Amino acid sequence: MTANGQWTADFLRGVLDASPEGIVVCESGAEHQPVVYANSAFERMTGYSAEELIGQDLRRLQSWDRDQEGRNQMRASIVQGESCRVLLRNYRKDGSQFWNEFLVQPLRGAEGAVTHFVGFHRDVTERERLGLRRSSGLPTWLREDRLSGLCSRAYFEELLEHDWQIGAREARLVTMIVFDIDDLTSYNDTFGRAAGDACIRRVAGVIGTAFRRGADVVARWEGGRIVALVRNPDLEVVPSFATAVAQKVLGQHIHHPRAARRQKFVSVSVGAASLHPTGAQGAESLIQAAMKALSRAKEDHDVPIAVLRPEDVG
Repeated sequence: MTANGQWTADFLRGVLDASPEGIVVCESGAEHQPVVYANSAFERMTGYSAEELIGQDLRRLQSWDRDQEGRNQMRASIVQGESCRVLLRNYRKDGSQFWNEFLVQPLRGAEGAVTHFVGFHRDVTERERLGLRRSSGLPTWLREDRLSGLCSRAYFEELLEHDWQIGAREARLVTMIVFDIDDLTSYNDTFGRAAGDACIRRVAGVIGTAFRRGADVVARWEGGRIVALVRNPDLEVVPSFATAVAQKVLGQHIHHPRAARRQKFVSVSVGAASLHPTGAQGAESLIQAAMKALSRAKEDHDVPIAVLRPEDVG
């Protein structure tokens, strides 16, 4: 602040950078409202530096996932020069998803024309996740699988139904991946049921850890079968990701002398399917497609992974 009580640009910048919320200023009038300022909280929230954002528009935060109702609402408000509050699925620089709730406020010049838009951004991922859990019809103790510590099958099916409805409304792809421990019956016959349960817990831990995004859901379906609901996936990387997870399980070197497939160690077969939800079919169609892919994987002893894309599912 200067001696006459005026605030300097450096002082104002320090105030903005001290804010716990992300603040971004975008220029109005240009085609895509390029960023002219982003504070430190916004850099931490998105993983992008201010240098990477200046001069660019914020559409990159939606990545490929741009068919969202909130975007249409925001676009209309910007055209009319009005403020609005929206909730969008955004993606950080590392590709991880987060829910971004933000207020867009127009700034007007001396003649009343909008010169800039200020966005106040907040990461509300945990709030959205807890909100869904609170709205769940299942009691808390039924949402967790006691053996593996993952979500229960009932809770998984409830979340899948919820995502299926959203996917149908927003024309968004939904993907399910199924991991199944190979030759689990013979493992139990060799070492006993307690050892088999310990094997399931260990494999479930490896698979659960591989899904680091908060938006993904991992559950134990039954026996040694682990399922994952992958929200907003990149279909091009699903096969390589599934292969990497299967390799991590094999890399645990859990001895299985009667294993029919891989080096006398416990392994998993993987089936994955992706569908565009429609009103004509329910979430059960995705489950059936994923299990069909798993059956194909079980039949291939050399490449125990099968993926069904939307065009593959009749």
